[in-house]
Amino acid sequence: MEIPADLAIANGLPAAGCSLAMAQAYTRGLATSHYENFNVVSWMLPRGLHQSFYNVYAYCRWADDLGDEIQDPQRALALLDQWEQELRLCYQGRATHPVLVALAETVREHDIPQKPFADLLIAFRRDQTVKRHSDWSSVLDYCVYSANPVGRIVLYVCGYRDPARQELSDWTCTALQLANFWQDVARDLDIGRIYIPLDHLAAHGLTEKDLEARRFDARYARMMKELVEYTRTLFSRGRPLARNVSGPLRTDIDMFSRGGIAVLDAIEAIGYNTIERRPAISRRTQARLLGRALVSRLFSPLLHASSPGDGGSGAGTAGSPSAPGQTEGKHA
Repeated sequence: MEIPADLAIANGLPAAGCSLAMAQAYTRGLATSHYENFNVVSWMLPRGLHQSFYNVYAYCRWADDLGDEIQDPQRALALLDQWEQELRLCYQGRATHPVLVALAETVREHDIPQKPFADLLIAFRRDQTVKRHSDWSSVLDYCVYSANPVGRIVLYVCGYRDPARQELSDWTCTALQLANFWQDVARDLDIGRIYIPLDHLAAHGLTEKDLEARRFDARYARMMKELVEYTRTLFSRGRPLARNVSGPLRTDIDMFSRGGIAVLDAIEAIGYNTIERRPAISRRTQARLLGRALVSRLFSPLLHASSPGDGGSGAGTAGSPSAPGQTEGKHA
């Protein structure tokens, strides 16, 4: 495929058709130098899984940058098409791009289907053409492709393939994506995107122009409070996943959930004013979250843990908590 000269992550990329060792060295370097949370999370997982997560991260990072770092939407779409062709070659045993050379080994080792990798590209393509979402159905459908595939890939790598755990993962991943949207309202406005459903804005007497003018008032605060409360319900629905996986992965999932909830807490702490400032989680808070996740892991054998699908996990139950202004129904 074409390697854009202006793509920063292409620096140091080995030649097409390189050896597996060179490909894995590249993905390992990319993951450990570009993703600030990767080292914090990965040391808790079995060492034998580290390289697989490096490879998955590199695939996702390349797809994300092809979509976000290329300024011309039509060129970005063409590059994403080329990236999907590289994915097809990977599953045909003919990978040449170094990232897909490395990923092919992970796919074979863990028997990961092609669909979640391909689904991610649907979201990155949408980002080139869809800058607004008319209603909740549109936003939640976007999460089906932008967030949920990542959780399912993680489960595959860790040896979990059942629908019950996948559904719990979907709740968590959608909640994480939404928390990120509410945290990054101002940043997304800078690149011309609004993820708050337009009908939800209208229900609070707000318009796109109010957001674009960075106008914070009681209407915005009430609206954001509703969004935060709804997102908390999704985290609650996905929370049983952590106690239904093995210890190392349990800690990681617990950390991610606690981190997402901490983002919501930070939004609440600034009076829901995400239009003028971006709420952040301090290093002290991050350390406290890690400590709580580790304590939860240590004491979990003493607690009763339901298995997925037995009624205690929440998997397989009726649809999602109602989005603000909607009746109950499934989100994915």
